[in-house]
Amino acid sequence: MKIKIADRRAGLNLISAIILLVGLGCAALIYQSAENDSNPVLGYEEEGGSVFPVRPEDSKKYLRDLELFGGKANVLADEFRRWFVGLWHGKSLAFTVAGISLLIALGFFYVAHRRPFRLDNKNH
Repeated sequence: MKIKIADRRAGLNLISAIILLVGLGCAALIYQSAENDSNPVLGYEEEGGSVFPVRPEDSKKYLRDLELFGGKANVLADEFRRWFVGLWHGKSLAFTVAGISLLIALGFFYVAHRRPFRLDNKNH
């Protein structure tokens, strides 16, 4: 049984829509139920009438030790690692899930509309 081109495209469009709806729905649920994670705080600093938390990674000693043992690349790698780990916690997880589902849905949509489908298995 051969599947027609229109049926394949319609199927891929349906898969794309389902992925997008499920992904965005999950992202909305995660966003509503998640709280922003609070990192351990050493203390608080007041500057310009505002109070800011001081985390261990913000201290000069921590940054100096990182640079001493691994150079500037170690400091940059630590910042990148903290950013990447932060994508998978709290409300930022909702944005990560939404972005990934959007990319996957766009991929299926692109394949449905740009990839030529062959009706037979013969090479022309």
